[in-house]
Amino acid sequence: MSVLDKIKGALKGHEAQANQAVDKAGDMIDQKTGNKFQSQVDMVQDQAKKQIGETPPTDGS
Repeated sequence: MSVLDKIKGALKGHEAQANQAVDKAGDMIDQKTGNKFQSQVDMVQDQAKKQIGETPPTDGS
């Protein structure tokens, strides 16, 4: 079992919180670097979210 599989298993059921953490970490990096690497950070955030998995849609009614 790879490390990535272990992480996915640990995050199962907590995808929304993991995605929020990815967003928060990316925002912190952008802030610390003055948005100098914003496009690269966004790309890494997107890839991390794909690995974590999509969050189920919430009913907005």
